[in-house]
Parts: sequence; structure tokens; C-alpha cells
Amino acid sequence: MTKESNGNKLTSPKKLLIDNPSDFQFHAAFLAYSEAFENVKDDETREQLNNNITALQKSQMDYPTFYGALSQYREAGRGHQGSRTLIKTQRKREWRRNTQRRERNKRHRK
Repeated sequence: MTKESNGNKLTSPKKLLIDNPSDFQFHAAFLAYSEAFENVKDDETREQLNNNITALQKSQMDYPTFYGALSQYREAGRGHQGSRTLIKTQRKREWRRNTQRRERNKRHRK
């Protein structure tokens, strides 16, 4: 959805500067919108993002709905959804045995 200006030139939608740093929720939503707007190159998608942030500002849309609509355009966390960090645990007795073995080997090395 691009708008035509004088002379049939198509202009791409501009990023809206409606941030409100005093409202933390809206400020966080605006930062997410800004990140998504910069990552997207399609004019129709940018227009949709502009519509979503203005609807949020005017309280026509709630925050969960806004983030749901925005999630498909955000890149943060896409590759990490199913991965987990492996934490290796050890029992105290096993740790003591390993420590004693290391100390013993260290003591008898020449």
C-alpha cells in the first residue's frame, strides 16, 4: 500500500516517530516495532506495521494482539525456539572422587 505523490512516483511508508518514553509498555512496543520496521523491506508490510502501532497508540489494539501481529516480522529468537542449554550436573561424592584423583596425580607427578 504505497501512496502516490506528484508525478506518479511511489513512496515507501516512513517509520512513525510516536514514541512515548514515559509509558514503559508503549515504549517497549515501539522499540519492537522499530526493529521489525528496519528489518522488513516490503512496503505493504511496513504499512501494516504502521497501522498496528497507531492502533496501539489509540488503544484500538491491546498489547498481546500487537505482539502477536508483530511476531512474524521479528527476527529475535527465531533460531533458538527449540534449543535448550545442557547443564551438566555432578553428585558431591563423584566430585570429591575426581578432586582426590586429580590431587593424587598432581602430587605424584615429577
